[in-house]
Amino acid sequence: MARIINVDPDTLNLDVLDISGIPEVGFSWDHPLGLIPGTGRDFLAQLLYGSRISFMIAILTTITSLTIGLFVGIIGGYFRGRIDNYLGRTTDFLLAFPAFFMIVALNQPMVARIEQSGIAQGNGARIIFLVFFLSFFGWPGFSRLIRSQVLSLREREFVTAAQAMGATRWRVITKELIPNLWAPVIVVVSLSLPGYLAAEAVYSFLGLGVQPPASTWGILLSNATRYVTVMPSFFLIAAGSLVIVVLAFNLVGDALRDALDPKAER
Repeated sequence: MARIINVDPDTLNLDVLDISGIPEVGFSWDHPLGLIPGTGRDFLAQLLYGSRISFMIAILTTITSLTIGLFVGIIGGYFRGRIDNYLGRTTDFLLAFPAFFMIVALNQPMVARIEQSGIAQGNGARIIFLVFFLSFFGWPGFSRLIRSQVLSLREREFVTAAQAMGATRWRVITKELIPNLWAPVIVVVSLSLPGYLAAEAVYSFLGLGVQPPASTWGILLSNATRYVTVMPSFFLIAAGSLVIVVLAFNLVGDALRDALDPKAER
């Protein structure tokens, strides 16, 4: 998108900054959202450029959380008994665990461990840790939803008929249960993605996620707070963009829920 509008997100426009780093020019055709104080980079280009990492983290976290939650939810809901009890207690524990204090305690040592292992360095290691951390505490929510759906589906006539015809457990799960889980899964994914976008922004804002010189929406918000009194438009646009995207995904999720589950309460 930045290439389409012919704006380089890394170009410095230091000549239009005053002595305190505040841009002397406002909105223009060349810079529709103005320039970022301190660096003079184009704000719109940085906003679009930063969305790449934010969306990548949100999408990877959603996929990982969904995969784990789908597996655990199906196993617990279908087999029930002792297996379901153990998985349920694990899910309840993770849902009740104070995740914020955990990321504060583990952020630096885990990022250092990833860098020492040679898997990734710098922000690459921070992205891996953030995806792992958010997924670790995110899959229980998916698991609970999937389990409740499986508990309902396993008592339906088509599942009972498949079992009566001698279908194996694997066939019942893959041919009867999973195809009927896509509707609630699509809805919960559309509602979870904006949550992870906001989570990435919060953690990067607090210095627990991706760090400069990389650009994410959280980093833009963090930079904007330093100039909120002298250039409030910087903060308002950065925060407003995040709010609009999160709200849009939530509205899409609500629409999908109404379309795919007509019996749901409106």
